[in-house]
Amino acid sequence: MAAIRNILITLLSFSSLHHGEAKTDFSHDIVPILRKHCADCHLGEKRKGGFSMNTRADLLSGGESGKAVSPGAAKSLLLDLLTTKDEDDRMPPKGPGLSPAEIDRIRSWIAEGLSWESGFAFDKPAYEPPLKPRQPKLPPAMSGRTNTIDRIIDSYLSQRQIPLPGEISDAAFARRLHLDLVGLLPEPEALESFLATPAATRRSELINRVLADDVAYAEHWLTFWNDLLRNDYSGTGFITGGRKQITDWLYRALVNNKPFNEFVRELIAPTPASEGFINGIKWRGNVNASQTLEVQFAQNVSQVFLGINLKCASCHDSFIDRWKLEEAYQLAAVYSTNKVEINRCDKPIGKFAEPGWLFPELGDVDANAPQPLRLKQLASLMTHPENGRLTRTIVNRLWHRLMGRGIVHPVDAMQMEPWSADLLDHLASHLSDHNYDIKQTLALIVSSRAYQSRALPMPAEPDARAYTFSGPLTRRMSAEQFLDAVWQITEAGPSVPDVSVFRGRTEDQADAKANLHGMWIWSYPEGSQSIPKAGETITLRRQLTLAERPELAAGVITADNEYTLFVNNQQIANDNFWPSVEVVPLEAALKQGTNEILLVVANAGDKPNAAAVFFEARLKFADGSEQVIATDETWEWTPSVPQVKRETASFKKTPSDWKPAAAVENQSFLPGKVRREISSKISQIYAAKNHFVRASLVKLDFLARSLGRPFRDQVVSTRPENLTTLQAIDLQNGEILNEILVRAAKNVAARDLDADALVEWLYLSAISRPPTDAERKVARAILKDSPGNQGIEDLLWILFMLPEFQLIR
Repeated sequence: MAAIRNILITLLSFSSLHHGEAKTDFSHDIVPILRKHCADCHLGEKRKGGFSMNTRADLLSGGESGKAVSPGAAKSLLLDLLTTKDEDDRMPPKGPGLSPAEIDRIRSWIAEGLSWESGFAFDKPAYEPPLKPRQPKLPPAMSGRTNTIDRIIDSYLSQRQIPLPGEISDAAFARRLHLDLVGLLPEPEALESFLATPAATRRSELINRVLADDVAYAEHWLTFWNDLLRNDYSGTGFITGGRKQITDWLYRALVNNKPFNEFVRELIAPTPASEGFINGIKWRGNVNASQTLEVQFAQNVSQVFLGINLKCASCHDSFIDRWKLEEAYQLAAVYSTNKVEINRCDKPIGKFAEPGWLFPELGDVDANAPQPLRLKQLASLMTHPENGRLTRTIVNRLWHRLMGRGIVHPVDAMQMEPWSADLLDHLASHLSDHNYDIKQTLALIVSSRAYQSRALPMPAEPDARAYTFSGPLTRRMSAEQFLDAVWQITEAGPSVPDVSVFRGRTEDQADAKANLHGMWIWSYPEGSQSIPKAGETITLRRQLTLAERPELAAGVITADNEYTLFVNNQQIANDNFWPSVEVVPLEAALKQGTNEILLVVANAGDKPNAAAVFFEARLKFADGSEQVIATDETWEWTPSVPQVKRETASFKKTPSDWKPAAAVENQSFLPGKVRREISSKISQIYAAKNHFVRASLVKLDFLARSLGRPFRDQVVSTRPENLTTLQAIDLQNGEILNEILVRAAKNVAARDLDADALVEWLYLSAISRPPTDAERKVARAILKDSPGNQGIEDLLWILFMLPEFQLIR
């Protein structure tokens, strides 16, 4: 079996070399050298000796003397000409030549693979992207292809005499669609049902059905947005309090399909739940001026929502586009609560930035307004109906995600000319015309024949300027898609997520009704309903014993005025915004045996006023039984309050004065809207399903990292497409994958299928087709020749290593 693994790994990684992370910064280390020494002869339109360095493709093409340099080469004509002592041959021919330090930078740059800012060229682009939206005129439909995307693309292909790409089979479409929209594989039974649906409607019905799976959709696209918004569950900044998650807000926004303009507004002018994005990461120690919190804000907001790279402009006027240092600092000043001094290359220049927006033709922020108001003004400008840059940027990201390449490429360089301005503008207008509903735009794309076409191989060195669309590109599964697929087939994933979110919809539904078991309680003395004091803080508790850990557990909680909820001393949630109602997940914190729920609650105000807390949870067990835990008079209270360190509660001295809690006399005292919201959310909890744990909800481990999941301490808009040697090694010998396969084989064996049925089921589950006769014969031999579960483990590994499994095409 080891020999088979080695052969497959070699095939998977043959064309991929792992160079590690480049240490040379192209924009800052290389561009200035080339501009200084090479501009007169080899940049822009100049090609002395037939050699241009204007783009990476030009550099690699060489000139009249042949190839000048290759990525990773220790020796090259370019280095020879830069370092020769012969003044007749040395380049540049005029002046003293490159300094030793400059030569070292060039040498390192070549050794590291000739990294190049995607889409960058030394000549100034004549193209300036429009700001305002545009409704392009649609060409007539061809051959009955009426989808608006197809009308544009069919005309584009026809003008270039490029044939229409062939269509994929229904089974291949189902697999691609599921992986793209919800990050999962189609179940064999669902695939069979889909293929039995009338051909005329089967694909459109499947699109609607897949997009209607709110939880699967949210948990797949959570990965996309976690990468873009630097949101993660561990890593830099969390231990020191210099970073804050936005996971619960983000999950709720996705599962409830929040309109994109509202989504953006709530990130730029945030609530406490969404402020982690603009607050960035507070690095420890002294940091470069380009990494202060306010400059991070300018960089991240412009990159994520506008596809503008202000990182270069945060240090000096940009080498790669039109943005200036002062403009980057003006945007940074919108966020800052103090005056912001402009730094050029980490040195202050004695000038302070006035808060300002990048496109003042749409309006501007009030430089004299307080920071919260400036952020609201910026959020309004960003989502202004006339800001076409916002909608173009997000639809370009969606197209890239589904088709393998952006209409503008790369996706963070929206100053580049699109290969089809009409398609980009049409998609952007479609999004705004449909109430900024991302799902509607996704549905439009996947309904097109362009999306449903056969995938082309990914080009080894895509040239942004020479690209012509001829069909979707083959893509590798992301780390999360790969792990989810393995866990989905084998049920070998983690038992609980690492992140605390309720996995379902929680929007207010006025018509939802539920029988409430919970009561509003407080610390009223026995027989008394005296008004609680302002600022009074108490701790309430409920102890319970569970015969087994629940498969699903979630609760609804609200308090007048604020609360912090702990389960077994672990902080689960807190809120000080009355009268909000929250849904909180509990299954990760509950355990078999004795459990304790603590509620630290406080009354606000400057004089005595009403106070109460309401909590109700539903626990569901493997045997289908359920249990309700709710606030009532069986709870106890103490005036003692636990200390909290790193979200863990502990009493300095164990309280001995626990007393029975009291139910509020008027149980209907709260506003009707809050009662309806509690009822609605409890109804949703009672109807919630038990979902298997997704890779988007667990912390980064070595396997996910080697498969391409980033650390997320920077904005990540794209991940590497090529398999690296590190990934190949981890897939062959990695401890984490081997442990998964051992559990997987045990779970698959428990299905108790005969060899033929097992092979059939595995192939349908993994690659959405039955095995060929040759594959069935090999699989039978593997199962027969290995004792116990080893044969199943080996067969699973072979399936998971197949390009047909790992590629989306």
